Amino acid sequence: MTWIFRVQGWTLIGAIAFGIVWMVAQATIPAVIGAAIDAVVDDGFGTSLLLWTGVLLVIGGVQATAGIMRHRLAVQTWLDAAYRTVQLVSTHAGRLGSELNRRVAHGEVVSVGATDIANLGNAVDVMGRFVGSIVAYLVVAAILLEASPTLGLVVLIGVPLLMLATGPLLRHLNRRNQHARALQGELNTLASDIVAGLRVLRGIGGEAMFDRRYRAASQDVKRAGVQVARVQSYLDAFQVLLPGAFVVLVVWLGARFAASGQITPGDLIAFYGYATFLMLPLRTFTEAANKLIRGHVSARHITRILGIVPSVTDPVAPVSPPDGDLVDAPTGTVVRQGLLTALVSDDPRDVVALADRLGGYPAPGGDVDAVTYGGVPLGAVARDELRRRIVVNDTGSALFSGRLRDALDVRHATTDAEIERAVASASAGDVLETLTDGLDAELAERGRSLSGGQRQRVVLARALLTEADVLVLVEPTSAVDSHTEARIAGRLRTHRAGRTTIVTSSSPLVLDVADEVVFLSGGRVAARGKHHHLMTTDSRYRQVLTREEAEDVA
Repeated sequence: MTWIFRVQGWTLIGAIAFGIVWMVAQATIPAVIGAAIDAVVDDGFGTSLLLWTGVLLVIGGVQATAGIMRHRLAVQTWLDAAYRTVQLVSTHAGRLGSELNRRVAHGEVVSVGATDIANLGNAVDVMGRFVGSIVAYLVVAAILLEASPTLGLVVLIGVPLLMLATGPLLRHLNRRNQHARALQGELNTLASDIVAGLRVLRGIGGEAMFDRRYRAASQDVKRAGVQVARVQSYLDAFQVLLPGAFVVLVVWLGARFAASGQITPGDLIAFYGYATFLMLPLRTFTEAANKLIRGHVSARHITRILGIVPSVTDPVAPVSPPDGDLVDAPTGTVVRQGLLTALVSDDPRDVVALADRLGGYPAPGGDVDAVTYGGVPLGAVARDELRRRIVVNDTGSALFSGRLRDALDVRHATTDAEIERAVASASAGDVLETLTDGLDAELAERGRSLSGGQRQRVVLARALLTEADVLVLVEPTSAVDSHTEARIAGRLRTHRAGRTTIVTSSSPLVLDVADEVVFLSGGRVAARGKHHHLMTTDSRYRQVLTREEAEDVA
């Protein structure tokens, strides 16, 4: 929030300045009206009344102008704060890449755009009126102290006491807001998961179960929202009750002073005007406290996302590695340059973790230098070069909405012939045939207009088009039938001939075309060689694959 206030610069200062002028102009109106009434009582309808009327018109004009400018600048600061936050979070999300989903639920990121930017915008928007209210309160207190020390002290002491009276409610509201915000993030995550897996849910008949889960989570959010609203309603009631009681007290004291001759009739009217006016600063104080609390809750969630440090950062003195073998020290895996290498493990988690490390994505707390490329630790390579030369395409890879051509050609430097070649290698030609506009067809968000198998093949074609020196493919054929899988395996070998390709798979159709299969057992390399050789010489390897085949048949 400090950063947001600071980057607003002169826009926020302008909003505060106009807010002060706007509030102070309103605060001086009762004094002008009281002076006009006293002038009429003393001199009748003469030049003094005309003079005070002119002053009132000038003050009204200043107030109207300042109010317009304050509102314009407040809206500008709201938008600036909201969309700077979106840009900041989006940039950091892009910097984190796939690490973001591993470190924080994506519902938390969705909630930034759905809720948090509005709360931060509101916190900035109210600052002009908040500071203006403070200055106006001090101006009114000074005027009242000069006219009547007793009334001035009532205002100086009474307003802070009224603010303190709402303190417990504000603290309670803060706790309820934090709880509701956490539940909303969880609900957004659940909703995203359900939508992303809708096809699978329908296929296994799991819609009813997830419907019940979503309804239950939604009711939790509803109850939390009602609790927030209950506290908010008490706060709103106090915003009316306490200032109203304060107005009654000031008017009662003023009337007694007027009856005893201590103040003039004009002063009495002015005091009533001040007491009525003070309701506006009081409500603004409470509103500002409420919005700052909500903004603080949202800022805490945003800073939690921004506080995620990428596991791979740019080294002080980056080194550009030569093309060579990839070596993973924890498992003893060696991926030889220019070959198609398949990875198999008796524990699927080990092979997924290995694929991540080979791509420069170590687990949280892991050592990026555990893998070397051409003899150079990955931690010594600049991030941009690392991501360009080693590309990981896993099962969580997604498609964005837009033209299919743009979804495939992420470099924006590829010809149609190259795109069609990659599409053919991924056996995704039928996808183009089903789309009326071909490569110019529009894809829905996350490619939901495609089937699971189509989406997987389009994602594979996109990975092939990166022309990476090293391409790591995690289960690239898990959603296709065996005939399509056989075509992809053969074409993949041809398409990537001479370049390093790593595939994690337990499919014999894929393993059969690999130049070398690396088998892991217990987290270490247990055997390596051709698929058929390992099937005949290594019982553990054979057991892993035959179990997979038996499960597939079942």
